[in-house]
Amino acid sequence: MTVLRGRAPLRLGLGGGGTDVDPYSTEFGGRILNATIDRYAYAFAERGLGDTVSFRSPDRDRVGEASIETLASLEEDFALHVAVYRRVIAEFNGGAPFPIQLATQVDAPPGSGLGSSSALVVAMLLTTCELIGVSPGPYELARLAWEIERVDLGMAGGWQDHYAAAFGGFNFMEARHDGEVVVNPLRIRRDVIAELEASLLLYFGGVSRLSSEVIAEQQRNVVERDEDALDATHAIRAEALEMKDLLVVGDIPGFADSLLRGWEAKKRLASQISNPKIERAYEVAEAHGMIAGKVSGAGGGGFLMMIVDPRRRIEVSRSLERECGGSVAPCLFTKSGATTWRIPAHSRSKPSANC
Repeated sequence: MTVLRGRAPLRLGLGGGGTDVDPYSTEFGGRILNATIDRYAYAFAERGLGDTVSFRSPDRDRVGEASIETLASLEEDFALHVAVYRRVIAEFNGGAPFPIQLATQVDAPPGSGLGSSSALVVAMLLTTCELIGVSPGPYELARLAWEIERVDLGMAGGWQDHYAAAFGGFNFMEARHDGEVVVNPLRIRRDVIAELEASLLLYFGGVSRLSSEVIAEQQRNVVERDEDALDATHAIRAEALEMKDLLVVGDIPGFADSLLRGWEAKKRLASQISNPKIERAYEVAEAHGMIAGKVSGAGGGGFLMMIVDPRRRIEVSRSLERECGGSVAPCLFTKSGATTWRIPAHSRSKPSANC
């Protein structure tokens, strides 16, 4: 029996975060600069037996199994899995359900700000499609993943995570007023990437936030034409273009300054984007060698992305962990987007829903 493994990379939002969220994105046109990193959402799939649908999520300690007729019973614990399965049936299998065993795991906790849930949808979608012999391209894959989260499930958020996971690498993304997203891959010099990786640290303080609450306030501010929040969003949109240009020419000090301006503007989008714990971590990191930083994702918690003096990486890490708790880790940038591969039959010791 064929077993498929798939993965999609998580991402760091570098610039433009929040401009990909409607209604701002469709009204003004979103601009996003992001890059994928060496953390992934994984999906492991194989054909099931009889009429059984089986889902496993060991990182969340969840296991579920149902017949095709009682699929709805899995929605509470596996909302994303069920929505992906239903969309694949409708879009690519003529409406005919099929038995499946699907296991997933993610290299980041929920609410990390690294686009983990969207990357998981992309990984599951691509892997499930490949299982039935369909290979959607990155634009179709990203668009369908966005529709599953934002339309089918009504989950608040933007579109950048899905496109980052599907395409991979450094990308400058723009949304047109008709909703179409254009992805512009960036060719960044190897020495620039090396310097960024030497300067980059991620701090996780153990606080995962519900991004939907932050995004809902941001959306209200746009709808109600909150002048300060709207001006801040325009500034973030402009900063994304400036940051892209600085990155392409390899101006890392300028890039760090732009990152800092973007973070100051981002905090004006909604009241919950920052909090005393985030500000304390920022203060400690800044005192020990951080040049610029921002919270990746919607805000309110998750990973604090820091550009530090490479010579003071250890000092920044130890100071944060000593004074604020949590953990600090480096990361590397990746070039590839979502992908799948098959396991040769001889490499499997026994069939397993864990794959």
